[in-house]
Amino acid sequence: MSFSAYYEHTLAAPAVFSGIGLHTGAQVRVALRPAPAGSGIVYVRTDITDRDNSVALSGRAVVQTQLGTVIGNQAGVTVSTIEHLMAALCALGIDNVVVELDGPEIPIMDGSAEPFIQVLDRAGRRVLDAPRQYIEILAPIEVVQGDKRASLTPADGFEVAFEIAFDSEVIGRQRVDFVMDETAFRRELSNCRTFGFLHEVEALRRMGLARGGSMENAIVIDNGRVLNPEGLRRRDEFVRHKALDAIGDLYVLGAPILGRFEGILAGHGINNAVVLALLDQPNAWRMTIPALDQPMALAKAG
Repeated sequence: MSFSAYYEHTLAAPAVFSGIGLHTGAQVRVALRPAPAGSGIVYVRTDITDRDNSVALSGRAVVQTQLGTVIGNQAGVTVSTIEHLMAALCALGIDNVVVELDGPEIPIMDGSAEPFIQVLDRAGRRVLDAPRQYIEILAPIEVVQGDKRASLTPADGFEVAFEIAFDSEVIGRQRVDFVMDETAFRRELSNCRTFGFLHEVEALRRMGLARGGSMENAIVIDNGRVLNPEGLRRRDEFVRHKALDAIGDLYVLGAPILGRFEGILAGHGINNAVVLALLDQPNAWRMTIPALDQPMALAKAG
C-alpha cells in the first residue's frame, strides 16, 4: 500500500466497527465505504428514513460545538462527536468516504483516534485519479474570545501548536508544537484520550449527557489525581488530545491545510470559529494543487 500526498484517496475496501456514544450511551454501528474522487466526506444516518438523512461535510455544516463537534443538514439531521474520526481521516489522507451510522453519534471507542486509525489501516487506501487540492493560508487569520485564541498563518506544510492551562496539579500548563504529517500523528497524538473532571461528568449525567462516558474511554480527574488505574499514556496527554481535536475540527473544511494552526486555551467552539473566519476571508487563502516536484512537509507513508 502506498500513499501520495499529491492525489485524492478513498478506502480500498469497506470497514465496519461499533461502539457506544459518549453522550447517548447508545450502541452505534458504523460502516465506512469507499467513495469516488470529488465526492468528499458524507455522513449518512441509516436509522432515519423519513427525510434527508445525508449530511455532507463542510465548514458551515457544524451546528454545535459545546461538548464535541456536531454537523447537521437542513432537514435537522445531525451527527455528533465526529472530531476523533475526522482527525484519523485527515492524518491518513482520506478525502472521499461515506460514513454510514445507525445512530446520532460516532462511537467514542477508547477516547482517542487510535481505534479509528486501526480500522482505516485494515480497510487500506486507494489512490484516485484526481489531484489533491490543499487550502493554502496566504495571510494570518485569528479569532480571539477572551483568553482563548485560535489562528491560521502561512507555512510550508501543516503545523499544529496548542497550549492549555488548567487549575489542576495533574494538568497545569502544557504546550506542544508539531510539524504534522501521518507519521507524527500516529506517533505523537493518535492514542491520546479525551479527559474530564469527575464533578463535570456527574453534572453532565444529571443533564442526561455523558451516559456512555467511563474510564474506559476518557481520562477522569478528581481531587488532583487521575482516577484511571492505568494512569496516563503520556505525561502531557491532555494537550496532545486537544491538538488531535483541533486537527479533526479543521478537517470539516474537506481539504488538508498548508499552514500553521495555533490554539491557546481553545476548544471545539473557537476551532470552528477560525474555520468560519477562514471561509469569510477569501483573500487570506486559496485552493492549490502542489506540483509533483514541489517538496511538502506532508505525509508520505509506504
